[in-house]
Amino acid sequence: MKLDLTQMLQKIEAGYWSLDDIDWDQPGHDLIKPEQYGKLRDFMCDLVWIEHVGAKGFAALARQAPDPLLAEIYRHFEREEAQHARAELALMRRWGMVGAEEIPVANVNIRLTMQWMDKHTDTLDFATLTCVIAMLEVALDGALVKLLLDQVEDPVCHEVFRLINRDEARHLTMDFHVMELMGLQPQTINSLRFAAKSLRPERIVGALTYVPLLSRMRNNLVKMGLDEERLYKSIRRFDEVGSRSAATERLSAYRAVRAHGRMVVDPKHPYHYFADALVRLTAAIPERALGPLPTWTRTLAQPTPGARPLRSRAAAA
Repeated sequence: MKLDLTQMLQKIEAGYWSLDDIDWDQPGHDLIKPEQYGKLRDFMCDLVWIEHVGAKGFAALARQAPDPLLAEIYRHFEREEAQHARAELALMRRWGMVGAEEIPVANVNIRLTMQWMDKHTDTLDFATLTCVIAMLEVALDGALVKLLLDQVEDPVCHEVFRLINRDEARHLTMDFHVMELMGLQPQTINSLRFAAKSLRPERIVGALTYVPLLSRMRNNLVKMGLDEERLYKSIRRFDEVGSRSAATERLSAYRAVRAHGRMVVDPKHPYHYFADALVRLTAAIPERALGPLPTWTRTLAQPTPGARPLRSRAAAA
């Protein structure tokens, strides 16, 4: 996948948008159906925090990038992911799901992921982090966002996600380009290093954090009415696009993430018993054991437009 990084950076800068570009007061905020309100609130809460986690991932990629131009692109992606989170939070405020100065509560699996990233993101090798981000963005772009556009009639929601989708398309283009470039490098030593690092305790803990997060996302999507096959189709896209390049297929990190994706999309695979058990296990972790949110999450509390009086949660649930 040949890509001119200078042109990509120019496209990113030309496509800059801000929350002020959106008319948050236009009609449509009341089009959320009462029966979908509670599930949509939970879904949006997860989405806001996952975008924020994505920003942390791109920040780590920027620090590890092998050349300054790529690092600059990743810094733009970090800003875009953080803006996606704030735009989605603004939608929640427009719909009265959270107060004007309130931020949604992250579920236990997202909090565990954020705590792990706060300590270990910079220890992840560049290839693994690139592949994991690509897998999550494929799922977000292909299933989560499309589900919202299908189920929510508010025109502001459609406008916000049109802009987010445009950003995500560039992210995915860069993800697969970088994976291919890394696959062109000599792989023997890289593969041995990948295998050795995969056995480190923090890597094992990271995997045990990542697995229930994906399963909980799947469960929340199903509650929203998404056909599981639609999510699996999105995950298969990571496999299909990456496998078009022989260089990408040589990359150990890509093959590992692809193998996990293949287990996820096989509903009969024993993996699901393990993943669902982890969801139940982590759900039993008491609040006091989770600790405070990492300091880098505080930027989400910045004011956003679109706030409306909080709707009755009891009536809407």
